[in-house]
Amino acid sequence: MSQPLFGLIPAGQPVIISPTEAPSPTSFLYAIPPTNPNSPPGSAISKPFGHVVVFLLPGVVLPPGTAAAIYLVTPPSPALGQTAPNFKFLGGIGPGKESAIFKVGPGAGTGGGNENVVIGVSVEDAESVASRMAAAGTTSAATSGNGTEGALVPVSVARQQPSTLVLAQRIIKNAFNFLSSYTGSTPGQMEVVPLKAFEEWWKKFESKVRTDPGFLERDDDQ
Repeated sequence: MSQPLFGLIPAGQPVIISPTEAPSPTSFLYAIPPTNPNSPPGSAISKPFGHVVVFLLPGVVLPPGTAAAIYLVTPPSPALGQTAPNFKFLGGIGPGKESAIFKVGPGAGTGGGNENVVIGVSVEDAESVASRMAAAGTTSAATSGNGTEGALVPVSVARQQPSTLVLAQRIIKNAFNFLSSYTGSTPGQMEVVPLKAFEEWWKKFESKVRTDPGFLERDDDQ
């Protein structure tokens, strides 16, 4: 791992950017103390936390078509014959949704002693992350940093983008719809559009792109 990719902030604790372990170049484990070790006993911030923020560090860009899957890692249960840790899928983050708050329990670390809470982050296929989020109904478990509930991997990541030809056709359609009301006729009955009308369309089109950059990618009436 050349540099940290993700940051974690457990409620009431300082930010964590260095993983405790990196089983592979695309998977990372963060062992978090159940309470802030620097807080005085009995203080509010020494209480077990129930939520953790996971975010992409500034300047970090995931490979195209990928997202980060977030897991709560718990020890195996010998009583159930388990020999490997359990990975509970919590949700994901990715381009356009670079941060999220995940619920890890009513109070992590309250289940028996001072064992660490382990969060796993794995860079995986974006479509796989999005489909598991939909199947698991993670809308109740995760909230994006901007307050939006639900899928944290944007739909546009998993959805095929319109081709250049389709985008060009939508731009032309947008211009045609706007300019058609400005047409006039020459003495030879040839329809013409004033240059001023085209300039006005261009100003409005630029403004629309700035305020809603993805409007051409939607199959709406332009």
